[in-house]
Amino acid sequence: MTTLGSLCTSGFFTEMLAGMTVNLWIAAVALALGLTLGLPLALLQLGGSLQRRLAGALVGPMRAAPTFVVMFFLLNVIPPDATFLGLPLALSARWITALSLVPYSAAYVADNGREAFLQRRRGADESALLFLPNLMRAFLVLVMSSGAGAAIGVSEGVAVVLREAERWPMLAEKLVVFASGVACFGLVFQTGFALVRLARGRLDSRARLRSQQYRLPLADSGTG
Repeated sequence: MTTLGSLCTSGFFTEMLAGMTVNLWIAAVALALGLTLGLPLALLQLGGSLQRRLAGALVGPMRAAPTFVVMFFLLNVIPPDATFLGLPLALSARWITALSLVPYSAAYVADNGREAFLQRRRGADESALLFLPNLMRAFLVLVMSSGAGAAIGVSEGVAVVLREAERWPMLAEKLVVFASGVACFGLVFQTGFALVRLARGRLDSRARLRSQQYRLPLADSGTG
């Protein structure tokens, strides 16, 4: 039996699917928290000088925060036996991974949310709605970045691939395992990015149509 055939009968792809649901969970949590923090920061950037400076002082470091540094900081800052009112405070590896992605998520939402609010104020609703496919793109980036959780023991898709590859002694067999993992993730990402492109294309078409509709009356009045 070929290596690929053995992977199909060994339950690898079932484990891979379960691992990828963890990647999706981490990305969803990071994006939800990023929206919670990022949208107020987007509004601050549209305020007065003091508000813009405050927002810039917060968003700037979040843009630059390396995920691995944040992740290992969270992993070590709270002792594993720490409690509060008898309740454990230690975070699970999943939550640590999700929280380590929040700075990027919040900064992305703040930057793109600011542009969406500006377009909404100008009456360009279609341009403002581009925030939604941009948000989907951010979600896909977060799914890819969630693979960092393998470094601290999260059993997500990347960890499943690495664990399976260790079982095979030959380099050619390991490459088949890695290629299978890339194919699984690639299917999800290519589908997601195709949907992003479709949504952006439709919104761009609607924006151009709206712009033409505004220009036509002006042209008619000029020729009259």
